[in-house]
Amino acid sequence: MGRWRPPAEKSSPYITKEGFDRLNAELKHLWKVRRPEVTQALKEAAAEGDRSENAEYIYRKKELREIDRRVRYLAKRMDQFKVVEHLPENRDTVFFGAWVTLLDEDEKEITYRIVGADEIDPKQGYISVDSPMAKRLLKRELGDEIEFTKPNGEEVWFEILAIRYV
Repeated sequence: MGRWRPPAEKSSPYITKEGFDRLNAELKHLWKVRRPEVTQALKEAAAEGDRSENAEYIYRKKELREIDRRVRYLAKRMDQFKVVEHLPENRDTVFFGAWVTLLDEDEKEITYRIVGADEIDPKQGYISVDSPMAKRLLKRELGDEIEFTKPNGEEVWFEILAIRYV
């Protein structure tokens, strides 16, 4: 059996202004601060002698590869982004960037924000616009009820309690 995998589905290019600024700051930090630090540490480790058994040298080479990989990814992705800054005219409908408060079957409130694929953060309630939950929520209105099938096959029901935009 081979290691080939089909290419992943392309994520949408949309991103919030805050997410774009955060990724741009990460790119600048990696390129101007972190990479020079690691390069200097790599030089110092290389000067210590035998590189084949030098754990510091091996670790710094790996760290530099990871930084370069992230910089390449961010640089390429930054050109593809479409920053969504404007607010929709109808604020009672769920669109990209919305904070959506849902009421589940157990009368528990859950709040999600629909953001770009590069800014998801479950701890903050940020879900990707490409996720199944976000796809079910988009273009729904205040008071609408949705049914959603979890990955484990369980059917759940939600009611949209609030929609807000920052």
